[in-house]
Amino acid sequence: MSMTLATAWVRRGVAAEFPQKYEVDEAELGRIEKLAKLQLADAREDLDAAQRNEGNDDDESEDDEEDGGVPAGKQNGSTMKDAVADDEMGEYNLSDYDNDEEVDAETGEKFAMFGNVRSLAYHQAGEEDPYLVLPEADDSDNEREELQILPTDNLVLAAKVEDEVPHLEIYVYEDEADNIYVHHDIMLPAIPLCLEWIDVPAGKEAGSKQQGNFVAVGMMQPEIEIWNLDIIDSMYPSAILGQQPEEKEEEAPDSKKSKKKPKKKKKPKANDQYHVEAVLSLSLNKHHRNLLASASADHTIKLWDLNTQTCAKSYTQHKGKVTSIDWHPTESKSTTLLSGSADDKTVVITDMRAPDAAAPKWTVEADVERVRWNPHDPDFFYVTTEAGTVHYFDSRTPPSTTAVTAEEVPSKPLWTLSAHDGAVSAFDVNTQIPGFIATGSDDKKVKLWSIVDNKPSMVVSRNLEVGRVFSAQFAPDTEVSFRLCVAGSKGQVQVWDTSTNAAVRGTFKGRTKMPLPEGDVKERLVGTGGADDSEESDDEDEEDGQDGGGAPGDGWESMDED
Repeated sequence: MSMTLATAWVRRGVAAEFPQKYEVDEAELGRIEKLAKLQLADAREDLDAAQRNEGNDDDESEDDEEDGGVPAGKQNGSTMKDAVADDEMGEYNLSDYDNDEEVDAETGEKFAMFGNVRSLAYHQAGEEDPYLVLPEADDSDNEREELQILPTDNLVLAAKVEDEVPHLEIYVYEDEADNIYVHHDIMLPAIPLCLEWIDVPAGKEAGSKQQGNFVAVGMMQPEIEIWNLDIIDSMYPSAILGQQPEEKEEEAPDSKKSKKKPKKKKKPKANDQYHVEAVLSLSLNKHHRNLLASASADHTIKLWDLNTQTCAKSYTQHKGKVTSIDWHPTESKSTTLLSGSADDKTVVITDMRAPDAAAPKWTVEADVERVRWNPHDPDFFYVTTEAGTVHYFDSRTPPSTTAVTAEEVPSKPLWTLSAHDGAVSAFDVNTQIPGFIATGSDDKKVKLWSIVDNKPSMVVSRNLEVGRVFSAQFAPDTEVSFRLCVAGSKGQVQVWDTSTNAAVRGTFKGRTKMPLPEGDVKERLVGTGGADDSEESDDEDEEDGQDGGGAPGDGWESMDED
């Protein structure tokens, strides 16, 4: 089984042309040791609990024997198994496996586990150790060329689970060559749920003014890992935000260890320092670049300082799990955060400088899937729901809550779009082309929409064979602004050049300065497997208005005051 749960683009020219191989020095060893100690705390506690349980079981077995009973594990032929085990121990000399004083049959000398030390080669001070220096490979230039990332390449990041193994795949997307391939991957400790590309240094490089190429990963576990994308074969992340401190447990006297029942690990409560449940959404502040916001299933939103790698503030604006967040795009309102919750079905706008002030709140009819500011008109924002709808609200006119609470009556949007038959689990706004949005859903379809004068109309619908759609994102660069990355439950990643679709060209040719393909053009779809311009997709397009783009009112309901 393979699933791609989240994707993220990396702008052109940001990634290092030749990524570095991971190197371990003394400082890195010290950092790894600290991280490993924290990560092994839970495993050690589980092991101790298991050993105490085993001790309790042994005590019960001895009591059974004293009472004339037969202990577990020695019924029905266990004596025969013991005899077989003894024979094998003798045949393969397993009983002496750990003996470090065995004798060499030829020389009669004793040797240790790693052989005769006198046979090792020595080298003078200043000379290179022949056992540590590898000969120069003939194909070093080829390997270097394979790792090269050109300034015209984009990176596409994919958070995946494959055969129950969570990892992050880093793809190189070559637009002109119609090619996408895995450059390297990163193993993760838990299922990844969300990604946010970070263009500032983090970890040991935090605070420097140089541009960075990092990714923050939110997972099923409450920690947020930050990885350097310019280093391959990394063993540990550059930083971990919200790592829970190791709990010290008092040991009982030896005489009581076997009798004492292990204590159940207490689930930590929501607090101001770290998340205690899954991280569902991440958003980097584009103007205060050291601030990263995270939303969690523990009902809290946390603000992280990437320079200190600590939680600066914690907010509880929702009564349920917070599924999506987005910073305001303009500098004048850069401290304003948009957030949506699935459980309480609310959307809140919070000024992070005054979190205790009354925050305007909107309510929708179903669980909130995605929230997003409109970068072309930042007084407005989008909300997608589990009911398959897209709402468009004006942030300057919050709903009144004097008569009834906002949780009881859905707020009135400017318009509501019935976009899909399933939850709108993927959503994006094209930052380069006004009025161009994309939606993806559990119904396995990706749809492109045009919005003119607050009237949305569908341009094209596609089934890109990625399964249930979990992510749909436009490329951030102007040169590739029509490229849409789509991924879902089948684990595939598809990059669709929407400009090669005739309906898209006809609809948006007057809204972009980029040259568009002319004439009869075959649609470009580049991916990690399988999807093609199938007859089923063509039938859907014809039905949904590919040629004509759809009537201006198709699929939407006006909610204007008049």
